[in-house]
Amino acid sequence: MHFYNITDFGARRDSTEPVTEAIAAAIAAASEAGGGTVYIPAGTYHTGAILLKDHIELHLSPGAVLSFSSNPEDYPVVESRWEGVLQEVHASCIYGKGLENVSITGSGTLNGNGQPWWDKKRNRPEELRYPRPKLISLDHCSRITIKDVTLKNSPSWTVNPICCSNVTIDNISILNPADSPNTDGIDPESCSHVRISNCHIDVGDDCIAIKAGTEDTVERIPCENITITNCTMVHGHGGVVMGSEMSGDIRNVTISNCIFKQTDRGIRLKSRRGRGGIVEDIRISNIVMEDVICPFILNLYYFCGPRGKDKYVWDKHPYPVTDETPAFRRIHFANITARNVHAAAGFIYGLAEQYISEITFSDIDISMAKNAIPGRPAMMSGIQDMKNRGFYLGNVRDVGFRQVTVENHEGPAFYIENGEAVEVMQCRSRNTRRAETLVERVTMAPSDEDLSEQEA
Repeated sequence: MHFYNITDFGARRDSTEPVTEAIAAAIAAASEAGGGTVYIPAGTYHTGAILLKDHIELHLSPGAVLSFSSNPEDYPVVESRWEGVLQEVHASCIYGKGLENVSITGSGTLNGNGQPWWDKKRNRPEELRYPRPKLISLDHCSRITIKDVTLKNSPSWTVNPICCSNVTIDNISILNPADSPNTDGIDPESCSHVRISNCHIDVGDDCIAIKAGTEDTVERIPCENITITNCTMVHGHGGVVMGSEMSGDIRNVTISNCIFKQTDRGIRLKSRRGRGGIVEDIRISNIVMEDVICPFILNLYYFCGPRGKDKYVWDKHPYPVTDETPAFRRIHFANITARNVHAAAGFIYGLAEQYISEITFSDIDISMAKNAIPGRPAMMSGIQDMKNRGFYLGNVRDVGFRQVTVENHEGPAFYIENGEAVEVMQCRSRNTRRAETLVERVTMAPSDEDLSEQEA
């Protein structure tokens, strides 16, 4: 086994002198030998961007810390995706493109020192000539392993494999402050055969977000064959999120045996007109959630991002179905408990011309918070803050609820607006604030007056 200790290439432990060149030299030596392990011994080492090569394992021993520079000049400009669109960006703290068989392992820590980057994003965005670095991003690579490391204070997204295949992410901890901007945990983007397991994620944005590019992405590549299991997720805007960048399709995803705590939303799917793409064949089971705004969101009127406020996005009148029309279908939830829920038990809202379809909820137990804080379950025009609501469904077809309990809710446990073939079987409403019907069904059409008010 070829083994390359960075101290043999000039790196000095606990020195203020950067070790960027020493790490690059160790990687180059390993590459020339056909591959090997680049070893980071215990101690703190200051560095700029690390560019990996084929057949390299970057291994951090217990007590090793790679502390990354906050100087933009230490991150070369590369062409890669940013929020789904190919453009010039700063290379990530650890970056590689077109590689095979690369690993980042060990019990050490990668510290992205994101505070200066976050301050610029919040207060001086004009100083960001290029998008902020991610902590780890691998682009068009195959056979990737990220295992056992602790990742903290990422400048932006923490782990972002793009157009990669055969990705294993196991037993890592991701720690970014709850108020840090856009510090997603793990974002597989247009990847295939991804396995995420045994991770702890505590971040300032989505804990895990599955993506597949936007309508401005020329190369439409699906994100597919994804498994997520045995993870704990804290804070952030969502536990597991799909979209809103999903123009290349998202399919064949299983999520199981996870705990979400204070993640704002639980399982969240979001897209809008113009994006196109399909999210399908998703299975979610054995999840416990606590203190969330809303456990389940499927929203096809999501308005954030470029062109999100256009009438084409928010208009509740039906439009012709084209390649720009997104779809959610064949999504199944089972064996889930959600406690201390604030806004609504669930929010599912399809397009007027493209109903969300083939959705099931089985063995679900939801308890609304006794001192709920009003909140908006989904980012969508015309939806106000809610509190202690049950399931809110609009423009849905072939939806089944079996053995679902909603506790401490106000209004009906199931409010169905423009629903076709919606079945509620063996469901219970428990400890409601006042006598309510279990199910309320309405048929509504948008009025021109309502729409003119939204446009104003």
